[in-house]
Amino acid sequence: MSLTQQIIYLFIMALAVSCIAWTVTHEEVFREPREYCEKKSQESKTLGARKFFYLFTCEYCFSHYIVLIFLIITKYQLLYTGWRGYLVAFFALVWIANVYMSLFGFIRVGMKSERIESKIKEVKLKECEEKV
Repeated sequence: MSLTQQIIYLFIMALAVSCIAWTVTHEEVFREPREYCEKKSQESKTLGARKFFYLFTCEYCFSHYIVLIFLIITKYQLLYTGWRGYLVAFFALVWIANVYMSLFGFIRVGMKSERIESKIKEVKLKECEEKV
């Protein structure tokens, strides 16, 4: 596989990794299991159990496990063949996926603040209309 193809695969697979990691750790569809994991990560008696449950609440931590699964399934290697290629691919995929998630989180916060500002303006407009 050429270097160009490897880079393209890197960015495309990182999209999938970030989508899965973000969805599990942030979206409403996984809220109940995530809340259960949050509770267990704080209340479990053993360190291993606390860390295991914590990984389902942290997109950065969870992305490492998703990348590992993707590397096993796809056998993707970056720059080198063999274990070195897997190692480089592992850290590159985690890094790119987390850049994607950071950008998405930043955009989402911006969209949320715009929505709130819009609602405030609507309320003020209604108050002005009622006064007139």
